[in-house]
Amino acid sequence: MLNPKGILKFLPTIGILLFIGIYIYASKLYPGGSQADHNSVGFDWSNNYWCNLMLDDGLNGIKNKAQPVAITGIIILCSSMIIFFFQFANYFEEHRIWKMTIKISGALAIISAPFIFSEFHDIMTTVLSVSGTVVIIGMIRALHNRQLTFLKVMGICCILVIALNNFFYYNEDLIKYGPLIQKSAFILILSWTMGLNFIMNRNNVPQQR
Repeated sequence: MLNPKGILKFLPTIGILLFIGIYIYASKLYPGGSQADHNSVGFDWSNNYWCNLMLDDGLNGIKNKAQPVAITGIIILCSSMIIFFFQFANYFEEHRIWKMTIKISGALAIISAPFIFSEFHDIMTTVLSVSGTVVIIGMIRALHNRQLTFLKVMGICCILVIALNNFFYYNEDLIKYGPLIQKSAFILILSWTMGLNFIMNRNNVPQQR
């Protein structure tokens, strides 16, 4: 049985699971409208982005009751991920510069995330993607040094799906598939994060001081 201190180590996983539940609940409150049909009703998992849930109004013009729920979800997720990046750097990375790189780029990626639903969406999406790629490269390096091959490959897949997400978003012919790629990225990255959170707290991985 986990003691309170042990539970704190799993805060990233707890936060991610809360976020998933909030995401699903918020999607049920969304009034409607998507990139495919602004007059549609409800949240379309194939054509709506996560950020649609954080708009003042749905794309169909109706007041969006999902907004406060979705914003709560993203705050919980961001807080959980910042904790995770610091945990990861302290446990897996020995090199001082790379340790700071993981912490700083990870925090920058997470801090920019809540602003993707503002008028700075495109800029913040780029900042999130670049800093997110940097932190994942740093994490892949650390996992390579620890010879955790499967988790390293998952990290490489995360970079590829981030690149694919941006390619689809900025391509007029492919943007219609963007929401599905975004959700695939969510599933892969969050699964990878939870797996790492479990490994570094259940296995006897030495903590760096």
